[in-house]
Amino acid sequence: MKILILVDSFKDSLSAIDVSKNIKKGILKVNNEIEVKELPLADGGEGTMEILINNLNGEIVKLDVIGPLGEKVNASYGIINGKIAIIEMAEAAGLQLLKQDKRNPLITTTYGVGELILDALEKGIRKFIIAIGGSSTNDGGVGMAAALGIKFLNKELKEIELNGKGLKDLFKININDIDNRIKDCNFQVACDVNNVLCGVNGAAYVYAKQKGATNEMIETLDNNLMNYSKIIKKDLDIDILNVEGAGAAGGLGAGLIAFLNGHLESGFEIISSRLNLENEIKNCDLVITGEGKIDFQSLNGKVPIGVAKLAKKYSKKVIVIAGSVEELTDEIYDIGINSVFSIINKPMKLEEALNKEIAEKGLMKLTEQIIRLIN
Repeated sequence: MKILILVDSFKDSLSAIDVSKNIKKGILKVNNEIEVKELPLADGGEGTMEILINNLNGEIVKLDVIGPLGEKVNASYGIINGKIAIIEMAEAAGLQLLKQDKRNPLITTTYGVGELILDALEKGIRKFIIAIGGSSTNDGGVGMAAALGIKFLNKELKEIELNGKGLKDLFKININDIDNRIKDCNFQVACDVNNVLCGVNGAAYVYAKQKGATNEMIETLDNNLMNYSKIIKKDLDIDILNVEGAGAAGGLGAGLIAFLNGHLESGFEIISSRLNLENEIKNCDLVITGEGKIDFQSLNGKVPIGVAKLAKKYSKKVIVIAGSVEELTDEIYDIGINSVFSIINKPMKLEEALNKEIAEKGLMKLTEQIIRLIN
């Protein structure tokens, strides 16, 4: 029997690599003759760089860049075969870089993301995969673009603040000084959401609260992004207002489209194609997948759904193991998932559920019980 483990991370608890290892331990405890292959995955959010670098024998580059609040942070990006840069925006502008009381999407910036791109350009890289999950920002990507030479000006033709607040004053965009190497580049953008830029389904209303915004701030941020879209339309003749994915990462999706001709794609599909996932599934007997939480949002491009769709093509059984499971509709089974399990086996506080040791133990024990049933 060959079991393929294809899991995402359990956010705020275990990395995808740790989840995989503990599921494997549970399998082998029952029968150490089962062939187990681990391919930890991601959907375009945090962990994407690590997953691709580990599986494709890439290298890590570290450098100091401007962080979300203007301070220096040490960030990493990956290079594969000396030709492709893997950049996670969260490394330079991620929510995890800020303590709870410092989160404020009016003032956070993506400038450091642009600095990571610049460093890769200096190394001769012209192909990029940019993962845009986990942002602390709502600046539409102006920080990133400014680091690459684009000027964002107010009515007095002075540069605006490169953050969500500054977009209110945006009057003119000058792209004359953009780094001339950009025209020779290809930017694949790994994105796991399809939110538009503005409105009730936009960047601010859907995601800004978790980045520290009050209701009043959310309205301001949304209005500022609307102004941003109008100026892009006026000066660049690009309409990004209703493009699906433009609202990802506080509008960084829009900035990557407008200034770098970025192509937004499913993060899962980018990773699965790079890792030849379909062939791996074709040649196994059982797939175990999972993520930290299975709920209605899981249907929107998350790892377990992507895995299940591929597995269904080859009539492979798919078991989902999650940290927590909310009420599900039958749609999740129609997609190709056979059963869903939660590692939580008793009432517990969130802090307890996220505890690494408890999560690891829960994964091993639950996996052991599943394998005992089917072995």
